[in-house]
Amino acid sequence: MEKFILTVEKRERKGKGAARQLRREGFIPCVIYKNGESTPIQIAAKEMLPFMNIATKEKLFVTLKFKEGEKQAILQDYQVDPITGKLLHVDFMEVSATEKIRVTVPVVLIGEPIGVKKDKGVLQHGISEIEIEAIPEKIPGHIEVDVSDLEVGDSIHVSDIKFEEGIKVISDPDEVIATVTVEAEEIELTPKVEEPIEPEVIKKGKKAKEEQEE
Repeated sequence: MEKFILTVEKRERKGKGAARQLRREGFIPCVIYKNGESTPIQIAAKEMLPFMNIATKEKLFVTLKFKEGEKQAILQDYQVDPITGKLLHVDFMEVSATEKIRVTVPVVLIGEPIGVKKDKGVLQHGISEIEIEAIPEKIPGHIEVDVSDLEVGDSIHVSDIKFEEGIKVISDPDEVIATVTVEAEEIELTPKVEEPIEPEVIKKGKKAKEEQEE
């Protein structure tokens, strides 16, 4: 797992108003969780944003550097503004170098399947993350899955992935990571329906009624 260092300050101000003020001052409000307890902190946005650009794609082991010492953690969750996309809040989970933790690791598909190149099949993505349990130094940043040998009808499941010793897989082994299917043919979903021909007697009846109403 790649390592990152962030300079951290304890956060005294709390609440939505205080959080907005912190962001205006160039800080991101954060929280560190461990064993059900939480510690409010703040980190400069100029440090946090480069970290988040990687941490949203890779599982990172980060060192949170306080004035009085350091803590090891991983990104647990984060919030962004749904309109502007700006980072609003970040949650970290404190970890121990010797303590096993459960995390989800991103899956990255590599290669072009034979079934796509030769038979015009379609590569279908399954789950995008796999949950594992391990000590921090064993946790990979991402899990590469080579799909080059897949032919039409073939699939790769969680059970097909070989992990390093010391990593326990929590995800369902039958979960599909990738599969190659036959190219879907274009089907006209809404068939044309010819309008029924209205009997002449009904037309005359309507016309006669309209003339009477006039």
